[in-house]
Amino acid sequence: MILVLGGTTEGRMAAKVLDESGAAYWYSTRGELQDIQLAHGMRLTGGMEVPAMEAFCHEHDIRLLVDAAHPFAEALHHNVVELAKRIAVPVIRYDRIYPPHDSDLVWCKDYDDAIQQLGKHGITKLLALTGVNTITKLKPYWQGHECWFRILNREVSQQSAQKAGFLIDHLVYYEQDDTATLLEQLKPQAIITKESGTSGGFTEKIEAARQARVKAFVVIRPEYPSSPGVTIEHVDGPHGLRRAVERLLPEFYPLHSGLTTGTCATAAAIAATQRLMTGETPAKVPVILPDGETIHVDVSYGDGFVSVFKVSGDDPDVTNGIEIRASVERSDTFEIHGGEGVGRFTVPGFDYPPGEPAINKAPRQMMRDNIKENVNITISVPEGAAIARRTFNPRLGIEGGISIIGVSGIVKPFSEEAFVASIRKCMQVAKASGSDRVVINSGGKSERFVKALYPDLPQQAFVEYGNYIGETLKIASELSIPNVTLGVMLGKAVKLAAGNLDTHSRVTTMDKNFIDQMLHEAGIDLDLSDLTLARELWDRIPQEKLQSFASVVITHCTRHCTPLLQGGHLTILLITDTGTIFSDNMDII
Repeated sequence: MILVLGGTTEGRMAAKVLDESGAAYWYSTRGELQDIQLAHGMRLTGGMEVPAMEAFCHEHDIRLLVDAAHPFAEALHHNVVELAKRIAVPVIRYDRIYPPHDSDLVWCKDYDDAIQQLGKHGITKLLALTGVNTITKLKPYWQGHECWFRILNREVSQQSAQKAGFLIDHLVYYEQDDTATLLEQLKPQAIITKESGTSGGFTEKIEAARQARVKAFVVIRPEYPSSPGVTIEHVDGPHGLRRAVERLLPEFYPLHSGLTTGTCATAAAIAATQRLMTGETPAKVPVILPDGETIHVDVSYGDGFVSVFKVSGDDPDVTNGIEIRASVERSDTFEIHGGEGVGRFTVPGFDYPPGEPAINKAPRQMMRDNIKENVNITISVPEGAAIARRTFNPRLGIEGGISIIGVSGIVKPFSEEAFVASIRKCMQVAKASGSDRVVINSGGKSERFVKALYPDLPQQAFVEYGNYIGETLKIASELSIPNVTLGVMLGKAVKLAAGNLDTHSRVTTMDKNFIDQMLHEAGIDLDLSDLTLARELWDRIPQEKLQSFASVVITHCTRHCTPLLQGGHLTILLITDTGTIFSDNMDII
């Protein structure tokens, strides 16, 4: 069981990440004000000291702590680490993403230092954005200077301010105005804020101050505590959190995540650049993902290159375990090249024109974001050419090796999003091929049969939908593809005819009652009590009734599919295991 100390934006995200597992966990906040929806989490409210927390953890078999509390919740952080020491469990500190310490800001180690810094800079008119709990801490300043505090518009916050002796008419509220408007109205000489990270609105506050040419003072976040013997893993985003949970409590997720080829290539390039520039060879390197969070990736070193061995987790990926290499050279510019085993685009429709290495836009941007030096990077995959033959690459027009891809940088196991994204890319390439027809099929077998009907179409015009018929047709509609041929075999067809646009077995199963209904519509009477697989129907239905049955199935499929292809024309072909193809009108193919 996992215990999350939440109450923040990070707490919400932690709950969302843990809910993906389908397993139960506890989500704790001191108060009851945070509105949060928990799919599998159990809500716990009310502050507890370490002894009470320890008793709770023993009672509920807590084996992992996730501290997603505010970065300035120092007392809670110390309690979490002390608790972890007592019950001998690891801690994941889910922290925020923090912008760099820019030199135009005044950085203060604590509130006493802030008061001194305000005095040194002659600030007599201040807007404090540090929250109601800091009114007392800044009292030595505001007792002798003009100061406003922005707080939450809650009665308890107002009472706290009044108890500290602060002037009620110098309180402003979050719901009242944004920082820029307050600066325009109040015209302070400076603002003071906490280093609260991007999710705490830090960037917006600082940019508003810069635009108003107002000095900004920042109280540095406290360092997270540590304790001998306590494992503390720091993460700053949802992907890092999930990966940490998978390592520290492997059984929590039934399926584990992995890394994209883009992340592996980026990590290898980072390490190769670091070795070139500094001579250092760390075993792990930090990689900033496209969402801004940082994860750490294992690397290994060879003669003139750095390797990362791809871990796909539990995603069924033919690239799992392959070696991805990066070599770098000093340069006056920043360039990325494809070496051995990295394919090349041969047709339009990708992020880059034909002839370019098949390294997509997101991985290239990841390398640029992570590597600030001007270097020439060459990415290579020793086994790439052989593995590429088992991927979509040949049909996409990518030759000579695999693609370096990945949008998020992380592979979620059996990710519907990832599969649909690959379908979208295939459809974009199909459109770019210039063909006015795209033929979509569930797999290679049905595609081989249908290809004979369309000998003049380019390879790129044939796209596999797997199980996502509905999503594929929606994409075709979005791309304004005028003609779509849907090839489907009977097992998926009977599910589609019943209105199931996702035909995966984990989503839907064969409905014998509906099949019996279609048989009766076709004037066929069969006993289906011992029917195991839909394809058995081809042998049971009398030969002279096959076209009638096929027409009924196609009619039902058309009824559900046609509305998804707005503005386009849909042809549905029903295919037998032996390659016989049925259609309502073969002349329209």
